[in-house]
Amino acid sequence: MTRSSAPTTPTTRSRPPSVDWFIFVVGAVTLFAVVLPIVIAPQASATVIDGLFGFLTADLGIVYILVALATFIFLLWLSFSKWSRLVLGGDSTKPAYSNFSWAAMLFCTGIGAALIYWGAMEWVYYYVAPPYGIPAQSDAAVTWAASYGVFHWGPIGWSLYCLPAIAMGCSFHLHGLPNLRLSTACSGVLGDYTGRWPGRVIDLLFIFGLLGTSATGLGLGTSVVAAALTEVTGIANDFSLQLGVIVAITLLVAFSVFRGLNRGIRVLSTVNASLALALVAFVFLVGPTLFIMEMGVVALGHVVQNFVTMATWTDPLGQAEFVESWTVFYWAWWIALGPFVGMFVCKISAGRTIRQVIFGMLGWGSLGCGLFFIVLGNFALFTHLEGGMDVVGMVQADGPATAIARLLATLPAGEFWLLYVAVVGLIFAATTYDSAAYTLAAGATRELHESAHPARWHRLFWAFTLGFLPAALLFLGGLQVLQTASIVASLPLTLIYVVMAVSIVRLLRQLP
Repeated sequence: MTRSSAPTTPTTRSRPPSVDWFIFVVGAVTLFAVVLPIVIAPQASATVIDGLFGFLTADLGIVYILVALATFIFLLWLSFSKWSRLVLGGDSTKPAYSNFSWAAMLFCTGIGAALIYWGAMEWVYYYVAPPYGIPAQSDAAVTWAASYGVFHWGPIGWSLYCLPAIAMGCSFHLHGLPNLRLSTACSGVLGDYTGRWPGRVIDLLFIFGLLGTSATGLGLGTSVVAAALTEVTGIANDFSLQLGVIVAITLLVAFSVFRGLNRGIRVLSTVNASLALALVAFVFLVGPTLFIMEMGVVALGHVVQNFVTMATWTDPLGQAEFVESWTVFYWAWWIALGPFVGMFVCKISAGRTIRQVIFGMLGWGSLGCGLFFIVLGNFALFTHLEGGMDVVGMVQADGPATAIARLLATLPAGEFWLLYVAVVGLIFAATTYDSAAYTLAAGATRELHESAHPARWHRLFWAFTLGFLPAALLFLGGLQVLQTASIVASLPLTLIYVVMAVSIVRLLRQLP
């Protein structure tokens, strides 16, 4: 066998996909227009944010409840429809990643360090202010406290991530549209207007939603890392330390997105998933194992028995603020992050069927989240009820992040695990926001074929930009400030979810 004698031509480096400068400039300018007033007039900004939170959750909360429930039901129907066996990319396309790598990337992208924050301490809020008029800190309150976190981070939440992934998969992989944008996910409805108005508005809403919600998750993750470092080193947990953590996360994100999808994001996600599982396994083995198992079974059974009630409860009599503060907040958070997670999952899911993507996201995502709530949450609950530590009091006095750090310090080799959680928290945040930087760059790129990636400088720009808003919101302080950022960012996207569902059906019907 001989080499071909055909003349060779010098290889040329392909030009990176061109930037959509309109989306890029408007998105960046809007971000800094939000950050600047917060820095200049923090008190007035906090007042405006509090007012927005009350209006959006009390008056518009029903919108989020209906959109979330409808999305879950639609995906269940789609997973058993005649289109469920369609392979994204075509029948001959093989998955580019192993099942573990794929599951690790979608899990770490969709969750972030906020899972450590809420997984260990969310039950406290339900225990002291339970739903349905249940007496606070009663036996019934314990059951609901152990259950509601599993529900909020379960299949309905993950369905809000999954719908955009399927919509983008239909346009990008099945119809071959050379754009990885939210507007192309709506192409079945928008038609020729995908690249014009109102498609441009939809792409801007994606940018705003991701920036606002990224601030929430990054802020919560920063709190956990800073509290763990304070517990070990004694350094004051103030804004300076939290800003330093954000800088460290931002640098790690920048390194990851510079390395790219395979050498950076995939590797970091796989390492992080392994480290997080090791933490959960250790707590399970050295903690109150029997209580964790028993309470976990009770929580899962309780969610199954009361799933419809939890999914449809709107508190029409206004007896409490549970729905507004928690369920509406969570659905808003998932909706605002949904297009970002969906865009990333679409990119890594070529070679998988529609059913595999739906069951993978709703199944593996819910299972991973449930594991954190069952193990970490019930360990903290047991410590409060039987272990002689007032976890509830610590949360109320010093915040969940500090309570988590003090709880971890009680483990064997406590200082090691505090440092371990600080590292895991850093990587968790990075694995979410390197994906966010990647998809922000993809969303502001004119054309992006299946094998192409956004320009490196473009990815790096969004990696550094993502650190500004959470730093500003942490400067204001308070959980409600971070919650409001998610709800405000997600409101316009609720309509887009309806458009995406209709677009999916139309695009699938157009296939031969």
